[in-house]
Amino acid sequence: MTVGIIFDYASEPIEVRVEGVNILFRTAQSGYFATIDGIKLDYVGVCREFPDLENASDWQKQAVERFKKKIMEFKTEMARAEYIISDLKKFGYVPMYMQQKGFRPIKL
Repeated sequence: MTVGIIFDYASEPIEVRVEGVNILFRTAQSGYFATIDGIKLDYVGVCREFPDLENASDWQKQAVERFKKKIMEFKTEMARAEYIISDLKKFGYVPMYMQQKGFRPIKL
């Protein structure tokens, strides 16, 4: 089951797609989905979430690996989607819509 979530971040729509254990991201500007490996992370946000990575030279790689490990803990795509919503809310992402199995989007 695929779960799609659309967020508003700084007046730009961001789409997140959960397909099994794969998390894909896309902005309106890019037009294509990128894996979590290709996402750009904010250094300040990573340090706030993981203070031990502040002085690490490979902080971005370690943060991505921790995210992947956390995602694997959840059993279903819906549980992964709920975690992503709650986690991204902390960083100013506003969830707007969720879509499951290709049905109509539900306003959040």
